[in-house]
Amino acid sequence: MRYFYVLGLFFCFSHLIQGQEIFLPDSIKKQTQAVRIDHSIKIDGKLDESAWNTAKVITDFVQVEPFQKQMASQKSVFKLLYNKDYLYVAAILHEPLGKKALRVTNLQRDFEYGRSDQIGISIDGFNDERNAMIFMTNPYGSQRDLLAFDDQVFDEDWDGLWRVRTSRTDTAWIAEFSIPWQTLRYQRSSDFNTWGINFFRMRRMTNEQTIWSALPRSFTPARMQYAGKLSNISPPPPKANIRFQPYLLISEDKYDGSEFYDQKNGSKVKMGGEIKWAITPNTVLDLTYNTDFAQADADRQVNNLSRLSVFFPERRQFFLENASLFAAGLSPIEEYFGGQQRIQPFFSRRIGLDAEGNPVPIVLGARIVNRSTKSNTGFMYVRQKGNEINSATDFLVGRYSQNIGKQNRIGGIATLKNDSDHANITASADGFFRINESTSINTMAMTSKSTNENSTGLAAHYQLSHRGIDWMYWLTQNVNNKAFNPEMGFVSRPDVIENSAGFYWLNRGKWLPKFVRAFEPGGYYLNYYSTTTGKLIEQQWNTNPIWFTLQNGGGFGVLTNHFYQLIDYTDGSDTLSFFNVPIQGGKFKYDRYMIVAETDASKKISLSMNVDFGKYYNGSLTTFSSTFRFAPIPHISMEARFTNNSYSNLGVDKTAGNNQLYTISGRFALNPRVQLIGFYQHNSISDFDVWNVRFSWEYQPLSFLYLVFNQRGFNDFQTQLSNDGLTRIRTNQLARQHELHLIAKLSYLKQF
Repeated sequence: MRYFYVLGLFFCFSHLIQGQEIFLPDSIKKQTQAVRIDHSIKIDGKLDESAWNTAKVITDFVQVEPFQKQMASQKSVFKLLYNKDYLYVAAILHEPLGKKALRVTNLQRDFEYGRSDQIGISIDGFNDERNAMIFMTNPYGSQRDLLAFDDQVFDEDWDGLWRVRTSRTDTAWIAEFSIPWQTLRYQRSSDFNTWGINFFRMRRMTNEQTIWSALPRSFTPARMQYAGKLSNISPPPPKANIRFQPYLLISEDKYDGSEFYDQKNGSKVKMGGEIKWAITPNTVLDLTYNTDFAQADADRQVNNLSRLSVFFPERRQFFLENASLFAAGLSPIEEYFGGQQRIQPFFSRRIGLDAEGNPVPIVLGARIVNRSTKSNTGFMYVRQKGNEINSATDFLVGRYSQNIGKQNRIGGIATLKNDSDHANITASADGFFRINESTSINTMAMTSKSTNENSTGLAAHYQLSHRGIDWMYWLTQNVNNKAFNPEMGFVSRPDVIENSAGFYWLNRGKWLPKFVRAFEPGGYYLNYYSTTTGKLIEQQWNTNPIWFTLQNGGGFGVLTNHFYQLIDYTDGSDTLSFFNVPIQGGKFKYDRYMIVAETDASKKISLSMNVDFGKYYNGSLTTFSSTFRFAPIPHISMEARFTNNSYSNLGVDKTAGNNQLYTISGRFALNPRVQLIGFYQHNSISDFDVWNVRFSWEYQPLSFLYLVFNQRGFNDFQTQLSNDGLTRIRTNQLARQHELHLIAKLSYLKQF
C-alpha cells in the first residue's frame, strides 16, 4: 500500500500542473438556425429541392486531429430544415480527389468509429450541456447512432428511428437525413427552444477529424459544453408517439445429445412484440411480451489467460435501450487504462440467459425511463419463465441519479431477484464528480443480501481518471468481500481488494518522423489482496516503453509485465487451471513481454498482430494472435483471426501443448439495409465449433426480415431421460453434442 501514498502525491501535483492543458469552451457560442418549411423533403441524398437553397450554411470547421483548432483542410457544409414531422439535415463533404479518396470498410449499422469516412450530428435537446443524441453516416449511407451522458457513459447500441441517404460525385459526397421529432428527446419549456448542437467529420484518407465548434482532441463530440447553439427551433406539440413492433418467428430445432431443460427437437411458431410509448419527450415506457432475440449476434469464444471472469457484452436490443442509465459501477475505461476490475450491481445478461449463455424464455418485461435536466429515473421489471431445473424468476431494478451543478451527479441503484427458493437484493449509492474539464472521479458503495445466506456482502470503489492533451492517468481502488453476491450483477474477481494506478504520456514533439502522430509511453501498477486472508495474491508492474501512433491510424508498441501470483488453496477455493491444465499452489514470479503492431484499418487490406511471450506460472507460454481483414469494396468485408497458445512445463504435471482459436467472418451487403453476415469459429481447447449465418433485410426503417442459421458442436456430458421417462438428466459420460437451429423472423414497426 505504500506505493499509493507516493502515487497520490504525484497525482495531486500533476493535477495542479496539468489543469490548464485543456482549452475551455468558448464563452460566446457559435450560433445557427433551422429554417421551417411547410412540406416534406424526399430523402435521396441529392439535395435537389429548392428548400435547401433557403437554409443557413454551416461551415468553417476546425481540426480536432491532428492539429486542434487549425482550419480544416477540406470544406464541409451542413444545412438544417424542419417541418411538423421531421428535422432535416443536409451535408456536403468536399473531396477534391473524388470517389477514389473515400474509405468505407463495410456497410454494417453502428459501424466502428474511426475506420471509415464519416460525419455526425450531436444534439443536446435538453440544452443542459450533458446529454447528447448522436446520428452518424458514411459515404454509403450506413447508420450509427448513440446516446451519451457527460461524455462518460454511452448507449452505443441504441437504435433510433430515422433515415439517411447518400450520393457520391467527383468532387464531394452528400448526405441527407430525416429525423422524426418522435425520435428526439428534448425539454419543451416554451414555444421556442435553444438546443446544443455540433457537427463533425472524419476524412479517413488523411485521418483528419474536424468539427464545427472547437473541441479538445482528448474528448469526443458528445462533450456538449463545447457545442454550438441551435436557436429558434420550434418542435410541434408532442403526439401520442407510440411505436408498436410485433414479430412472427418460425424455427426448426434439432438436438443430438444436447437436449436439456425444455430443449426439444421439432418446429415451433412464436409470436410476441414490443411497444414503446414516449409519454413525453423525456419519459419513455417500453413493454415486451414473449421476448425473442434471434436476431442478436452470437457470443464469440475467447481463451481467458487471466484470473478474471470474462465479461461478454449485451447484444439484445430490449436491454440495450437506455443501458447506460442502469450500468452504474466500476469498469476499465478502455484497454490498459483505468484498472482491470469490473463491478456492476446490475448486468442485464443475468436475465434470459443461463450460466452457459443459452437462452431462457422471457415472458414479459417493462421499463420506464425519465430523463430531464435535473435528474434521471428508471425502473425495469422482467418475468423469466421457469424450466425443469430453475423456477420462474422475477427481476426488478430501480435507478435514480440527481444532477448537481453542471458537471456532477449522485444516485443509487437497487435490484431484486426473486424465485420460489430465495430472494437476492442489492443496494448501491454512487457519484460522479468532474474536478475540471479533463479530470473526474467515479465512486460507488454497494451491499448485497440473500434470504438463504446469513452474511451481508459489501463492496466499494473509486476511480480517479485524467484525460488530457499531454497526459492520461488514473488511480483506482476497490473492494468486495467474500459475501458480496449481486445475483443480478457482475463481479470479475470476487473477494479481493484491487489497487491500480497508471499513466501515459502523449507526446507530439517535432522530433517525431512525419509518419508518426504521437509517441505514447506509459505504464501501470496493480495488485490484488484477498479480503478473507489479507494476503497479497497478485501483483503486476506493466511498462509500455514504446508505443507509436501513426498518422494513418496504425500503431506499434512494446510492453513488459512483471507478475507475482499466489495460488493458495488452503481457504478451500477451487483449483485454478489454464488450457485444462491444473496449476499447483505456491508463489510464482515471472516476466512477460508483448510486441503489438497494426496497420491502417481503413484500407482494403489491413493486418494486426501481437506476440506475447515469457514465463507463465511455473512454465512458459507464447501466444501469437493475428487478424487479417480484406474489404475490396464497401459491400464485401471478410476477416480471419487466429490465436495460437504454445506452453511447456506448465502446472502440476509439467504439461506441454498447443491450442488454437480460429475465427472466419464475412459481411456481404447489397446496401446498408440488405446484408448477409456470418462467422465460423473453432476452439481446440474444448473442441468447440460454431456457425452463425444471418440474412437481414430492413424493408422499412427498423422493420426486419431475418433468416438465421445456427449450428454448434461441442463436447459435454450426455443427457438422458430419467426413469419416469419425463425429465432429462445429465450423465457422467462425455460425448460429442450437436445443436442446429433454422429461424425465420419477421418484425414490423408502426409508429403512431
